[in-house]
Order: sequence, then C-alpha cells, then structure tokens
Amino acid sequence: MIRIVSRAALCGLFLVARTAFAQDTQPQDFAIHGQATLVAQGVGGFSSPYTGTNSLTPRQLKETTDVTAFIGVRPWSGGELWVNPEIDQGFGLSNTLGVAGFPSAEAYKVGKAEPYFRLQRAFFRQTFGLGGARESVAGVANQLGGSRSVDRIVLTIGKFGVGDIFDTNPYAHDPRGDFLNWSAIDTGSFDYAADAWGYTTGLAAELYRGDWTWRAGLFNLSTVPNGERLEHGFGQYQIDAEVEHRHQVAGRPGSVRVGLFRNRGNFSRFDEALAYAAASRSAVDPSFTRRRMTRMGGYMNMDQALTDTLGLFARIGVSDGSIEPYDFTDIDRTAQIGGSLGGKGWGRAQDRVGLALIANGISAEHRRYLAAGGLGVLVGDGKLPNAGAEEIAEVYYDVSLSRALAVTLDAQYVENPGYNRDRGPAEVFALRVHGAF
Repeated sequence: MIRIVSRAALCGLFLVARTAFAQDTQPQDFAIHGQATLVAQGVGGFSSPYTGTNSLTPRQLKETTDVTAFIGVRPWSGGELWVNPEIDQGFGLSNTLGVAGFPSAEAYKVGKAEPYFRLQRAFFRQTFGLGGARESVAGVANQLGGSRSVDRIVLTIGKFGVGDIFDTNPYAHDPRGDFLNWSAIDTGSFDYAADAWGYTTGLAAELYRGDWTWRAGLFNLSTVPNGERLEHGFGQYQIDAEVEHRHQVAGRPGSVRVGLFRNRGNFSRFDEALAYAAASRSAVDPSFTRRRMTRMGGYMNMDQALTDTLGLFARIGVSDGSIEPYDFTDIDRTAQIGGSLGGKGWGRAQDRVGLALIANGISAEHRRYLAAGGLGVLVGDGKLPNAGAEEIAEVYYDVSLSRALAVTLDAQYVENPGYNRDRGPAEVFALRVHGAF
C-alpha cells in the first residue's frame, strides 16, 4: 500500500507545472506535454471451481504506472513530428488475463515489476489545406496549437496507435480519462494491428470535407499473434477503412463512424486446430495449423450530445469468428451503450460520471476451441462446459482536483468472465490517479 500511495504522490508532483503549459490556440512550432497515470485495481472473491492458464483468479490487487512525454516540433508549414517516450511498470489482474473485455486498458499484455522504457510513438503528420474556412487548433499532447483548414488532407506515418485515428469517441476512448475496460474504449471485435503494448507502424490518410471524413490505413501486424515484435515490411498487415459523418440534433453535436478492417497473415481456423489436435492426440495448439489467410470485420461507432453536460455513445462490431483473433482480444461480436455526465448540476463542473453496458460474444467454433482447452489472446480456462456471453457494466466518477490532477473511482461487474458461466461474477474496483500538462 505504501508503494501505491507513493506513486500516486509522484503523479501529482510530476504535474505541478501544468498551468505554465495551459492549452491555447497560439501558433506553435515546438511543444512538450506530459502525463502520469497510476491505476490500482482489485477483484474480490467469486465462484472459481477450476482455473486454467488464462483464468482470472479471485482476491487480488494489482497496480500499473506509466509516465509519458509528448514532444513535438513543426519542421515546416502543416508538418508535425512527434515522439512519445514512456516509462511503464506494473501488472494487470492475473497478468492481464482471464476476461476478454479486460478491466484495465492501462494494463498491457507485458507486465514487469520494475520500471522500463518504451518509445511508444514516433510519427510524422502532414496536413494539406484545401482552402475555405479555417478552425482553431488547441495545443495538446500530439497536436501543435494554431489553425488549420476545415477541409483538408492529413497523412500520418510512423509508429502510433490505430486507435489514435480509427474508432475514436469523445465519451469512451481514453483509459486515462474515462472508461477503463478494453471493450469500452474500443470496439471489442476490432482486431486492430498492435504489438503487446497497443502500438504499430504504418501509415494513414484522412480526407476532411465539410461534415464528412474518410480514413484509410495500412499497418504492420505483430510477427506472431499477440506478439511483442512487429512486422517491418508489411509481410503480415492490416488494412483499415472508416467513414465518419458529423451532424447536429437539436443544435447538439454528434457523429457516426462506420469502419472495416482486413487482416492478412498467418492465422489458424479454430476447427482446423481442433482437427489437428484430435488426429495427433495432442493438446490444442493453433500454431501448428497457421497458414496464410484473411480475417475481416467491421464496426459502427456513434456519439450524441443531449445537453451541455450529458452525452451518449454506442458501438457494435462483428468479426470472422471462425479464425483466431490476432492482436487485440478474444471477441467476435460486441455491443455497448453508455453515457457521460458532467458535474455542473451538482456544483462540480469539471467532474464527470460515466456508465457503460457491454455484451461480448464468440462464435460456435470459438466456443468449441476454448472448450477443448485452447488458449486465446486473453482467455482460456482449460475447459468451457457452460458457455455464455460476457456481460460487463462499468461506472466511474472522475473527480477534478485541479487543472493538473484528477482522481477516478471505478467499478466493474463482469458476468461470465472468459465466457464461462461456471465462474464469476467478478466485481472489480479501481482507483486511478491521472495528471497531464
């Protein structure tokens, strides 16, 4: 506990100087921003008659800490070069295993007891104005302040997250500021290209025209499913496409995004892995039946402001459930709905409360694979005699202590963790301390 409290204090001390770097729209040619986040998360007791290699275990407390610098420079008009060096430490519950909609997106698939360094992002962005009206741009992390054309083309190349550009949502997309659950901040079935930390290399193009935006991207998959190393020459790759429409309903902003992804690489079909295991009388292992194939999926992502303080969001997604997921998590179909409410009504204008309801599912082939003892990206209890949908409710209250620092209380209820009716329900609680300048 002392160790956790000391890190929380460090987060606060790290951010004392934020007011000197307040957001503005003045033209910037150079900027430095930073953030620090601590998440302490625990799960209580729940029914657990058996466990497997990838099971969530009852009664545990874990913590993660990350400190990131965002350093940007404008080499010429419209250009921005950013690097994000980061120090990480800590573990997710059960070493980030046991729930497909994992309770903390601040917990990477690689946990370490001691702090370690990563260069999470290093990318170049070029914006080409297409004339017409201009809009102000706030100087924030990974964005230099100034102005830009409303109609524009944006090219991004380097190392960054697919979620930096695709499947965004103003109410549910930032585990350092809103929801923590993996399948709340992104569409759970969106098997986006990423290393074990959630980043990839590639390029993306965006065309903004009025209320519409079209996006496309090409990214490297990891060398093996859920791997720490990325491909370098698109030997295994993902193609993403998304169209977004922004609108007004009763004078309130909202948007709808529809996206598709196509993964091309060495994957295994679940039924082929099962057939091989039966023929060889060995444990189920998809590595023996991986071959070149394509896995596809799609999603719809919506948000709508209802008042000055209340906004709603929803996502639905589906992917090819006959083939193993590659880089994200074990979800073949998903649906979520939720909302975010600002605290102006009770005299805490900068506070926020959020609620998300999520249902995750898998295909019949995927269920057979897990029932036979197969292991997924995050789940695998060794058997699955009584499968069911993974149902998750998450609620948080974010308390703004200052412009620099916020503390969040988060609670999640997970029914059928790992799609297993024999286990759970699990009640997960977290304390998040976050600051940024």
